[in-house]
Amino acid sequence: MSIGSFLLRRLGSGALAILGVSILVFLFLHIVPGDPVDHLAGGEATTEQRKKIEQCMGLDQSMPAQFIDFLGNIVDGTLGHQCPDPKNKPTVAARIAEAFPHTLALAVAGMLVAIVLALPLGIIAAIKRGTWVDTLATTTALSGIAIPQMMFAPLLLYIGFVQLRWLPGPTETGPAALILPALAVGTHLMAMLARMTRSSMVEVLGEDFIRTARAKGLPESRVIGVHALRNALLPVITIAGLQFGSLLSGAIIIENVFARPGLGDTLLKAILERNYPVVQGTVLVIAFIYVVVNILVDLAYGLADPRIRRG
Repeated sequence: MSIGSFLLRRLGSGALAILGVSILVFLFLHIVPGDPVDHLAGGEATTEQRKKIEQCMGLDQSMPAQFIDFLGNIVDGTLGHQCPDPKNKPTVAARIAEAFPHTLALAVAGMLVAIVLALPLGIIAAIKRGTWVDTLATTTALSGIAIPQMMFAPLLLYIGFVQLRWLPGPTETGPAALILPALAVGTHLMAMLARMTRSSMVEVLGEDFIRTARAKGLPESRVIGVHALRNALLPVITIAGLQFGSLLSGAIIIENVFARPGLGDTLLKAILERNYPVVQGTVLVIAFIYVVVNILVDLAYGLADPRIRRG
């Protein structure tokens, strides 16, 4: 299969996935009990104010008409309008664009933390396979995923900000304020990447070309760092790319613990408010980001290994 056909097939499946997500989110929001107007208008809203909110959200129309309007908002790029402000009505896309850079910064920083921690642990565990060093490195890596984020993030905040006063806390800005949330995100991902690095390195170190490199008298650092690691990184990069899509989808727990105004925080607030346009738009963007990252990873993997395209 050519690269063009491979890409078209991935784009087609991605478009179907996004459409499916759109339909499911739209249906679930309308199935969940409760009146969204009550959440947005408040208990003291007048009948006229409630009516304006219903018109802003399109609740005065039938469900098929609301879904058609939602698709139209996707086409024109607005993703709908925020309510209950029917006069100015800033678009959902503008609210998401304001929040996205914060999530992107957290995702990039978290991925860097995960890679910096995972690669050395995985390499050391593979080189010292079967020894106490292997056990210690594997246990350290697994601890990152064994501790739930909802407990680990507040623990980091308590130690780094409350007790030691070394790092900035919630609501603060600047590069230093990104360290604690990046550690909370990165250590959770580090376990998966470290285990993948270890298993891939163990497999590569048993190959004939590694024995040949050693037989030629090459330094062990060159055998490990150049010949073995370069060949072992392909599956690690694939997993890292897929997980980066998950990080971009918004770390809801981390963003709320550290009061960061990202996509996860935007989505959670919109869900609590029952703000249909913001929930639908945010989930759609999250799904789009995840699909795009998956397509890019699949394309890179397909370029590197033609067997993937034939499959």
